[in-house]
Amino acid sequence: MSLPPYAAELGLQLCHDCGNTCQLDDEQCPRCWSGLHARKPNSIVRTWALLIGALILYLPANLLPVMYTDMFGNGSESTILSGVIEFWRGGSWDIALLIFIASVVVPCIKFFVLGLLLITVQRRSRWAMRERARLYRFIETIGYWSMLDVLVVALVAALVQFRALSTIEPRMGILFFGLVVVLTMMASMTFDPRLIWDAEKNDVR
Repeated sequence: MSLPPYAAELGLQLCHDCGNTCQLDDEQCPRCWSGLHARKPNSIVRTWALLIGALILYLPANLLPVMYTDMFGNGSESTILSGVIEFWRGGSWDIALLIFIASVVVPCIKFFVLGLLLITVQRRSRWAMRERARLYRFIETIGYWSMLDVLVVALVAALVQFRALSTIEPRMGILFFGLVVVLTMMASMTFDPRLIWDAEKNDVR
């Protein structure tokens, strides 16, 4: 079965900003006047840089406390995992599960999938190309839910302020985790999934 033609073979390319179909020799989109590129410039290098940066920041995000809790004069600082354990023991298993998924499961999935995509694209692998394209769409979808952990800490802090003699304050760990979320979202945005399908061709466009 013959493969459908590439856009470049038809002399066409898409604008990254507005999605307009443009001629391959156009340097600017006639609709929005943004610069045109057959592929996102330096996609692999930029994605690697953002992914490695996120991995580095993920260590202090888990090791440093994310919030300080003072209940009736007894103050303590909690990391992400210790906070999950405290919520679980306190009977708030739903909040504990939400924080664990948003702050541990989702980032680890994004690290693994983006690393897999980058390595296979660099090796010009033709292994499971459709499945890898679906994986990319999957991490784009779940990426927006990573900020749930930050929102939960803010929500819990706001609720506890209404209780007498009880306070909750955010700590540096939540800042690092927020940076991890931003960097992984930027990494998924800078990765060009069309590079997956370039393995079908002998030349790199």
